[in-house]
Amino acid sequence: MRALHRIRHFVRAFGQAKRHRTDLIRQIGRRPLLAGATVGVETAMLLSNKMDPKLKDLAELKTAGLVSCEFCLDIGSALATSSGVTEQQIRDLPRYQDSAAYSEVEKLVIAFAEAMTRTPAVGHDLADLRRRLSEHLTDTQIVELAMTVAWENQRARLNQSLGVRPTGMSDGAACALPERVS
Repeated sequence: MRALHRIRHFVRAFGQAKRHRTDLIRQIGRRPLLAGATVGVETAMLLSNKMDPKLKDLAELKTAGLVSCEFCLDIGSALATSSGVTEQQIRDLPRYQDSAAYSEVEKLVIAFAEAMTRTPAVGHDLADLRRRLSEHLTDTQIVELAMTVAWENQRARLNQSLGVRPTGMSDGAACALPERVS
């Protein structure tokens, strides 16, 4: 059921795209084998739903913000509201540690995404976060979270390198912003 809900909102979000609708397809379509592989991973990620979609969306938005992928932030913000991410949570992502908008587990998920996205990803920080996450999530959910963050890093960096622009899917709503990394 989660996958169908997500697909419905994904189609709706793309229907709201106002500009640059073909950037990604035009770029990745130049390599059909890679486009097919991307569709395969996207589908696997969509159907992998042992974890609360809201947690996955928060992790993806944090990752996209740290990589500064405006396309990912645009679509991610539009999709996140369908999983229960609030406008306040979207606005507070850069300062999530001090925000009352997040639960303890949401803060841990965002911290995990931040640690995975940091270059280099520091092993002892990740080990401690995995341990703390294991108090709230199953091993299967932690694997799904790690794959979600890793895939968003790949997706965001690919979009950035190919010049994929935001499409306006989140126009008129709260949209996460690129973050400055110190």
